[in-house]
Amino acid sequence: KEDFQILVHSNLFLVEMSESGPMTLRGKDSILEIPIEVLFVEPSEFTFWKWKSNSMPKHLSYIYSPGESIYQTAKSGKFESEEKLYHSLGINFIPAECRNGSFELDKNFDATKLVQYADLTGIFHAHSTYSDGKHTLREMAISAKEKGFLYLGITDHSQSAFYANGLKPDRIIAQHAEIEMLNKELFPFVIFKGIESDILNDGALDYEDEVLQTFDFVIASVHSNLKMNEEKANLRLIKAIENPYTTMLGHPTGRLLLKREGYPINHDKIIDACAANKVAIEINANPWRLDIDWIWVQKAQDKGVIISINPDSHEKETYNDMKYGIWAARKGGLLKENTLNAQPIEFIQKWFAEGKSK
Repeated sequence: KEDFQILVHSNLFLVEMSESGPMTLRGKDSILEIPIEVLFVEPSEFTFWKWKSNSMPKHLSYIYSPGESIYQTAKSGKFESEEKLYHSLGINFIPAECRNGSFELDKNFDATKLVQYADLTGIFHAHSTYSDGKHTLREMAISAKEKGFLYLGITDHSQSAFYANGLKPDRIIAQHAEIEMLNKELFPFVIFKGIESDILNDGALDYEDEVLQTFDFVIASVHSNLKMNEEKANLRLIKAIENPYTTMLGHPTGRLLLKREGYPINHDKIIDACAANKVAIEINANPWRLDIDWIWVQKAQDKGVIISINPDSHEKETYNDMKYGIWAARKGGLLKENTLNAQPIEFIQKWFAEGKSK
């Protein structure tokens, strides 16, 4: 009956409960405070209430048979599990993260095809001490290999990112030499030579062509001059996407959740440009970013744009952030077949080679 605090697994929030007031979820940095509701239900009704609490209103109100919604039917029954609830309706099981009232209501939706963490074959978008990372290239590579991944796409910052110790051409030569040495030592594990190139104010990439062509792949990202209107942002991003050396678009809006609004972009136009130029889009799995937002995953898939779930790691421990990217990807309905770093390494090598042939 005393006041108490529980440390939640994420280590970001505290749950506070007392007899005198409501239960709240509070951010350790006091940015966020969310009231929590606790429901007490009969055991026989637990599945229904769990399902209802995990589903958006549009999902609950879906009319699956003439004159009757999923909610109306589910409320009238007793179910041992959510799987059996859906089975009784003649609907394939829909996991909680997908119950948004959109793509999951398609009769052909198959949750077993959604990407899972276990599907990930490697890592793209990671930084080392060559730029602003905490760990050396060797340490980042060995950590990825020890986690069971087949490859690491190292992408230190480019030269204009002076605040992040961005790489001048001479340091790129040194890094590539070390990569070649490590690839021999760590074989069959592969380190791909990548760069996170700043998208400059006019939409150009951060190096001359003779430097860009030395990389296996290029992630193009905006890091400066973030105060743009939509027209400026669209022009800047689309010019970068149309650059033949661009392989992937990084964190498209530049947002930092709870800290900084992203610059406005026309997602439809950006996705269309990526489709036309065979450029991948990342879901930046850093929990402050989760950018591109999950609501655009279906649009990207429909247009044939492949998506990569990237941790944007600046230290080896944050490889684990890819779980947040997986959760966002699944919420958006991302399929394994449309996830770049869920493919075999042979597919990756061929895809990069075809991109360079542009």
